[in-house]
Amino acid sequence: MLGNILITGGASGLGRATALAVAKEGGRPLLIDVNEPGGDADHVRADLADRGQAERAVRELAERAGGLDGVVTAAGIDACGRLEDIPAADWERVIAVNLLGTASVIRAALPYLRESRARAGGTAEGKVVTVASTLGVRAVSDATAYCAAKFGVVGFTRALAAELAGEVGVTLLIPGGMHTNFFDGRDEKYRPGPDARLNQPEDVAAAVVFALGQPRGCEVRELVVCSSTETSWP
Repeated sequence: MLGNILITGGASGLGRATALAVAKEGGRPLLIDVNEPGGDADHVRADLADRGQAERAVRELAERAGGLDGVVTAAGIDACGRLEDIPAADWERVIAVNLLGTASVIRAALPYLRESRARAGGTAEGKVVTVASTLGVRAVSDATAYCAAKFGVVGFTRALAAELAGEVGVTLLIPGGMHTNFFDGRDEKYRPGPDARLNQPEDVAAAVVFALGQPRGCEVRELVVCSSTETSWP
């Protein structure tokens, strides 16, 4: 049983797919998103660029549900373009949501995740799954904000895994491009071409559920999930 799983970005994309997968496996998804999610899942609207909003949303959902057993940080935004062409506020917001928002949510969730083992009778432990990107391990032009944020998530998660070893399970998910609305509204040159091979978010969500479902003492440290044709690597 997965238990209570808090998911950021749960209104769309990978976050929504993960929420559906968690519910299918008998877990209770608890959603945080700046937008109103569809369906009847318990949720709080919050802007993860605002640490206070992020922390309040975590506490509110955890108290409603009676604790947390896992956290998945799937929320993410982008601002494409050359560094000198992107307004500074837009560039910094990518860092604030993708990296600082990830840290804020996990920090607020840690007390509840540590209690998860006690609530489960010592048979399980709280789990964290952070969502980076293949652009968190390789860099491309016109993506300085996104790469900076996702490289940061990679480093943050690896350090967090060392810090919480034996207390809370930590998994780093590195997904490739997916068929979601993440690319909507972009200039055409920053959108995947008609021949682009992208994963379905449901398939990536299955990997998230796999990591969340590991028994106490067994952890999936890192997962790379991408199209079978995506071979570019650092």
